[in-house]
Amino acid sequence: MKIINKKALHNYHILDLLEAGIVLTGSEVKSIRAGRIDLGEAYVRILNGEAYLLNANIARYAQGSDTSYDATKSRKLLLHKDQINTLIGKTSGSKNTLIPVSIYEKNNRFKVEVGLAKSKKEFDKRKIIKERDHQRRIEQELRGKE
Repeated sequence: MKIINKKALHNYHILDLLEAGIVLTGSEVKSIRAGRIDLGEAYVRILNGEAYLLNANIARYAQGSDTSYDATKSRKLLLHKDQINTLIGKTSGSKNTLIPVSIYEKNNRFKVEVGLAKSKKEFDKRKIIKERDHQRRIEQELRGKE
């Protein structure tokens, strides 16, 4: 199962991708397997030499017993020190940001695909939508003629 952050792909140009592990509790893992995660407002910050996923909304597991569960708490990302240093270098002097592009399961462990991203302008978004609609019309016409 792969959960994609469509909002991030719409709002940002993805320049580089990086795979990172994530620290989760058991009930959070079960909730993600049920597809109850929202990465729409999530972003990645590097604090004190460690990467954290912030604002990722993982809904409370229905059969879980934790009543004081915080759905949008910060979760630590597992990266090597040199990877963190490269990300600090790429984001410090420019207008680039780190966003989670997707989350997926690999060998019974969840991985987060972190993207180094640059914000799109409004006209870029409109241009992409226009091209997608045009391509869809061409495909419909080709299917209709066959």
